[in-house]
Amino acid sequence: MNETSVDELILAEKILPALQSIQDELGCSLSEAIAEFSLRYNRLRIDRPDDFTLPHGEYGRNVYT
Repeated sequence: MNETSVDELILAEKILPALQSIQDELGCSLSEAIAEFSLRYNRLRIDRPDDFTLPHGEYGRNVYT
């Protein structure tokens, strides 16, 4: 999986494209992609906190899966 491109989508708040990319690359279900997204999001919050433009509580606020 091209982690860099998915990470950049996550940082750019492009949640649905990031989920689709994870699904396409892993060939997994939406629920599995959401779990992978969550792991990557949490890692990025630790490793690259200054790259996020929204605080944790506001990120993904209007996205419903």
